[in-house]
Amino acid sequence: MAAYRADDDYDYLFKVVLIGDSGVGKSNLLSRFTRNEFSLESKSTIGVEFATRSIRVDDKVVKAQIWDTAGQERYRAITSAYYRGAVGALLVYDVTRHVTFENVERWLKELRDHTDNNIVIMLVGNKADLRHLRAVSTEDAKSFAEKENTFFMETSALESMNVENAFTEVLSQIYRVVSRKALDVGDDPAALPKGQTINVNKDDVSAVKKVGCCSI
Repeated sequence: MAAYRADDDYDYLFKVVLIGDSGVGKSNLLSRFTRNEFSLESKSTIGVEFATRSIRVDDKVVKAQIWDTAGQERYRAITSAYYRGAVGALLVYDVTRHVTFENVERWLKELRDHTDNNIVIMLVGNKADLRHLRAVSTEDAKSFAEKENTFFMETSALESMNVENAFTEVLSQIYRVVSRKALDVGDDPAALPKGQTINVNKDDVSAVKKVGCCSI
């Protein structure tokens, strides 16, 4: 039996994208969750970068591949490749800059235009530690999230507040969606064998790890 490196030892691999205006703290949310690091000096992301981290949901190991992109308009050309295969998204705004919240609607439309209906979306109000500078009320964001049927959480990458919770909640909800899909097929003889990849697009990152019981 092949021995997997720890890195490869997961049951599910989910692609999650970070979207939102430039400067809202997407890169720091990513580094806080994947490496427990925060940088006040962080530069604008150029193009795309991603990091991974595995968590346990129920008795399964779920590996998240989290993609981070520059929020600037000039990088819009990456759109379709960036979203391809994503099953979760954190849509981030800055609670101290109202314009970043106003733009959430446009980001949400773009996300939904390029992804599956079942994508799990978390609206994230970042920089919640800057209480004295707040420009977006929790109530406004919460009612927007309810209207758009997304999850919602306020975070602070600086203080490490709710960062873990936001990502873990998204990954847990994706796992539930995937599990439900697996349950829905039930005893359908045409259904995929247990453990095979769910997505048929070979470019998709998000997949159930194939169980290598019978490979030669």
